[in-house]
Amino acid sequence: MTTHKVVKHDQWLAARKRHLAKEKEFTRLRDQLSRERRDLPWELVEKQYTFEGEHGTQALSDLFEGRSQLVIYHAMFHPDTAGPHTPWTPDAPCYVCSFWMDNFNGVTVHLNHRDITMAAVSRAPYAKLAAYKKRMGWGFPWLSSFGSDFNFDYRVSFTDAKAEKVDYNYRLRSWGLTEAPGISVFLKDGGEIYHTYSTYERGLDMLNVAYHYMDLVPKGRDEGEEGAGAWVRRRDEYQD
Repeated sequence: MTTHKVVKHDQWLAARKRHLAKEKEFTRLRDQLSRERRDLPWELVEKQYTFEGEHGTQALSDLFEGRSQLVIYHAMFHPDTAGPHTPWTPDAPCYVCSFWMDNFNGVTVHLNHRDITMAAVSRAPYAKLAAYKKRMGWGFPWLSSFGSDFNFDYRVSFTDAKAEKVDYNYRLRSWGLTEAPGISVFLKDGGEIYHTYSTYERGLDMLNVAYHYMDLVPKGRDEGEEGAGAWVRRRDEYQD
């Protein structure tokens, strides 16, 4: 850090303005990309899915809670497959997924007022979800898809962790776990539900406000090749 270039204010301002031009270009491109994302075609959800939550058994249509738009975070948590090499345990979801859920917990009330319901879904039995949700003090709905094809159909759960290739992030690739993170978006129009968008891996970065703050500071994310796995802990597991 001490070897970084240091200049007088006029030079700093000139450099900042040059970078500002690139930031504005990026903002315009991001706006264009968002418009194109909204213009993507939809697919009709024809299969019936059931979930278990605090209100008992619910259908996918119930998760909208009277709104027309639904965003689901697919949290990696399946006690039956927990082991020494999984980022989840028998009693807690993936610690990186927990980081992501921390990030949206505080904004769900604002999303609700924009006709959006935000929920999380995992394969763990609901009792496990409820216990961890209480531990974290989260307020968003978190439902179990245990016994349902939902996570498999939206390409975030796999039957065999030892499979050489799985269909994840729109390509066949090695993964080595039975669960993966992702976000899926749905629209309810009349009596029909449509799947409008899903994103995985680095596509999730834009949903993590903590990363955006890290990107502002001199050290950046400072993660190395391991990414968030190198430093993130569950909120109540940091040593200090």
